[in-house]
Amino acid sequence: MASPHKTHIPLPPDPGDKPSENEACLSTVPIHVVTHASQLPAEFLQPSSERQLVIGFDCEGVDLCRQGTLCIMQLAFPDAIYLVDAIEGGETLVQACKPALESSYITKVIHDCKRDSEALYFQFGIKLHNVVDTQSTSLYTFVMGLCVCVHACVGRELFSGENFVAESWCTIATIALSPLAFINLWIAYSLIKEQEGQKRVPDDYISFVGLLADPRFGGISYVEKEEVRVLLRQVSFDFLLCLLDVVVLYVIHDPNFWTYRPLSELMVRAAADDVRFLLFIYHKMVEKLNERSLWYLAVRGALYCRCFCINDSDYADWPALPPVPDNLIADENAPEEETLYVLDVPKGKMGCVIGKRGANILSIKESCSAEIFFGGDKGPPDKVFIIGPVKQVRKAAAMLRGRMLQMY
Repeated sequence: MASPHKTHIPLPPDPGDKPSENEACLSTVPIHVVTHASQLPAEFLQPSSERQLVIGFDCEGVDLCRQGTLCIMQLAFPDAIYLVDAIEGGETLVQACKPALESSYITKVIHDCKRDSEALYFQFGIKLHNVVDTQSTSLYTFVMGLCVCVHACVGRELFSGENFVAESWCTIATIALSPLAFINLWIAYSLIKEQEGQKRVPDDYISFVGLLADPRFGGISYVEKEEVRVLLRQVSFDFLLCLLDVVVLYVIHDPNFWTYRPLSELMVRAAADDVRFLLFIYHKMVEKLNERSLWYLAVRGALYCRCFCINDSDYADWPALPPVPDNLIADENAPEEETLYVLDVPKGKMGCVIGKRGANILSIKESCSAEIFFGGDKGPPDKVFIIGPVKQVRKAAAMLRGRMLQMY
């Protein structure tokens, strides 16, 4: 049965095609709401080395972590987007997806997999594997970022129909709810910059809008930008306040937003928008990465998946990390192995570790080529997670231990 929901996915041009200047090929695809495994593609349910896949992936839920509630898993294929309804389909449906989520034959492109992986592992016993991870900026950029997103991130398809104004406001609300409006492929982007001879800066990032506009990586030109500017000039301040009220209602005052059934048009659009650009950006960026950078991308994805999934087996039940390729080992400038280290922080010492306004952490990040994460309110509490090259991780851990000894 045909899906009533549709969206547009930008696709990279075929290798033999002559690329248009700063243009992406847009494909209209259906959005399927899945409540039974039979509605999913067979090649996804039965991973095979003969038909390897790359898909966009994300999860939505309530307080998503080892507790919380998984509500939807989004799967973006080149010809369709599938919203796997974990509420209606239950554990049986989620378990049907387990072989694909754990398979090395299916690459999952996702932004910030750490909490999603934690929820899948502790609630369903699924070890998310073979991930290309993107990193999201904080939602504190919402107020500043909303105007940018309205100008440059509204889907192209909305500007070609008769319902331009009405559909545009619906999409603005969708964008406000969509973390994709603020994501950036920080890892892959920084690797490309590093290959070009630029120094990689800690916590440096490119916005999703900037990534799409950059002809090297996205190259999607938004010819309707001036139309949006004109439209925005017609908007009253009161309307923008009303829009903000809607966002606050859904995001802050209604934490159960993703549990409601049936899925509303806004929920379907917001879920689809989180994954519909991922395949395009993945292909555009991966074609520019060398073997060293591809290995780095793979091993960091594996470490992010493990990050909050700490257990007594010290990750012995997880797939092995991607080894350094043999030809890179022989290189005089061979990359160092990457690792994840979990540092226990004594009760009452977390303030010493973080420092006033995060000053200690910022200082350590500037001194070490390592990433540092905290469990925060969702936990695990009193632990610091450090990811990076082995020597840099050890250095960061030693500096953090030194901070614990200081008076706060």
